[in-house]
Amino acid sequence: MRRSHARRRPMSEINVVPYIDVMLVLLVIFMVTAPLITQGVKVNLPQAQAAPLPGDSAEPVVIHVDQFGDLYVDIGADKNLPVDDAALLKRLRIVLQYQPGTPVMVRGDSRVDYGRVIRAMVVAQAAGAPEVGLITEPPSQQPAQRRTQ
Repeated sequence: MRRSHARRRPMSEINVVPYIDVMLVLLVIFMVTAPLITQGVKVNLPQAQAAPLPGDSAEPVVIHVDQFGDLYVDIGADKNLPVDDAALLKRLRIVLQYQPGTPVMVRGDSRVDYGRVIRAMVVAQAAGAPEVGLITEPPSQQPAQRRTQ
């Protein structure tokens, strides 16, 4: 009995099944963690009926005013750290120097003193912002209940 000693040829196919398994596990992990990674400042926005901004406007700079009156701005490396009026003015001037038409929006908490939101708007105007607006939430869609007496 003579066996033929045929040479084995190397397999030239890649087994992709482990890569698919890893990809699916990563997909599930990202789907679960993505909603948990919300960055920013917790702000309870006031509700108001307002028209949305036109879609052709530039990406606005958003100033956040939290319930304690602290200011946050969504530009720079430290977006989650409060800034004072002077630092806000400096950051806005830098942005508006390089992108002059950038609108500025103020996202003020409904529980904060109205004067603090106005001061943020004044700082934005002093920096040279062409447009300063307020961000609100649309009113809840619950039907109005009538009171009977």
